[in-house]
Formats: sequence, structure tokens, C-alpha cells
Amino acid sequence: MNDFAVPPGQNGGHATGADRQDPVERLDEATSALMSLRDGFSGEEPLDEVLQRLSETATRAIQDADAVTITVNPEQPRTAAASDASLVDIDEKQYSANRGPCLEAARTRRAVRAVVGDNRTDWPEFDAAADQHGVRAYLSVPILLPDADHSDARHVGSLNIYSYTGTAFDPFDEGLMRLFTTAASAAIANAHRWQRSREKITQLETALISRAVIDQAKGVLIAVHSCTADEAFAMLVQQSQNQNLKLRDVAQGLLDSVAPR
Repeated sequence: MNDFAVPPGQNGGHATGADRQDPVERLDEATSALMSLRDGFSGEEPLDEVLQRLSETATRAIQDADAVTITVNPEQPRTAAASDASLVDIDEKQYSANRGPCLEAARTRRAVRAVVGDNRTDWPEFDAAADQHGVRAYLSVPILLPDADHSDARHVGSLNIYSYTGTAFDPFDEGLMRLFTTAASAAIANAHRWQRSREKITQLETALISRAVIDQAKGVLIAVHSCTADEAFAMLVQQSQNQNLKLRDVAQGLLDSVAPR
């Protein structure tokens, strides 16, 4: 199966190669989109928001790109962002069939171009869905994140680019999108770091709250039973085991029982 094959000449009124922008103009468009992408990120955005911004910006980075979706989690693929939600169906048909240009790009880690009508044998589900939505060309470019030791790259998703023009996308566009996915991988890595930081902070806050509740419950038991702090804690642990409840829930129940009505 040839990826990035030259599209057939019969495209019924669609633009021809001669109508495509000069490479310098196309590079300028991609550069402008990359600058917009760089300036738009705050470094403190949830991953889903980053992916949505990527999908919307990518449509401006390449000529004839009418919509962009982003596939994540190659083992159980899903579309995490889309500049046009109506075209997500084309991706989902590939996921359910376990074949198509999007999955081919993920497995080979190479950009894959598909001209609708040329892949009925190999990717019938993709071809039928794309034709139903009026899509004539499709380009899927993998997004790779370098490993911590820089020995390899980890595939985290794919940019899937749709066009209603049959002659859309060529090797120059592939090069432009490789530049774009390099920037995209950096943005995704930042979002991952921010998300992990937020999760750690949330876990720490939960732990501190739980500790405070348990300490208050120990204080109640010490006052009621004239026992030591260790003995009070042992009482809470015993009740937790007997009732099969979390220690914090047992402590909170005790505090609720002695709270003024």
C-alpha cells in the first residue's frame, strides 16, 4: 500500500496542481499558523483544550485543508478534537474496522495520503464514509513525542486532514505538516506536564484534608475515652476494618455524629 501516492488526474472540476499556491506562499501560511499556535498557548491549559486549538490552527497551516481531527491513544483510538465535528464519523469508521489511513499512519509512523475512490479494496469503510461526506482527499500525519532518554519517539496521536479537493496535498504539504506536528508535540508535552502537576496538587490537597479530618476525629475519641492519640487512631482503624470503609469516611462519620444539630 503506497502512502502519499500521487492522486489520479480525474477529479471532475477540482483544482489542478497548477492552481496550487507557490511553495513560498504555502510556507508563509504554515509559518503564520505556527506563530499563532505558539502565541496562543499559556502553558497552563488542559490537554483537551490544547488539542482543540491544534485542530483549528492546523486548518490554516496547509492549503486545501478544510477540516482537521486529532486521533489519540493508538491502542484504543478516539478522536479527541475536531475543527468540524461532522467529519469525526470518518475517523470512527476506521476505528471500528481497525483499518484506514489514520491507523496506517499510527502503525507505520509515516504520513499517509488517501485519495477517495482509490482505496475501496484496502480501506472500504474509510472510502465509503469519506465519499458520503464529500471528502475527496485525506492526509494523516503522526504526532511523535521523544522519550525521556531521547532514544526513541513515542506515538501519541495523529493529525487527520480532510479536503473536499481531490488534488489536495503533496509531498511539500507533508513536509509542512511535519513541522507543524513538531510544534504540536511540544504543546502536547507541556499539557501533559501541566495535567500531571494538577493531578499531584489535587492528590496532595485530598491527603491534607483527610489528615485534618482524621486528626479531629482522634481528638474527639481522646476527649471521650481519655485515651492516647495512638489508641484513638487504633479505634478508628478497627472501625474502618469492621465497616469496610475508608479511614477518612469513618473519621468524617464520627465528626458528623457529634456535630451540633
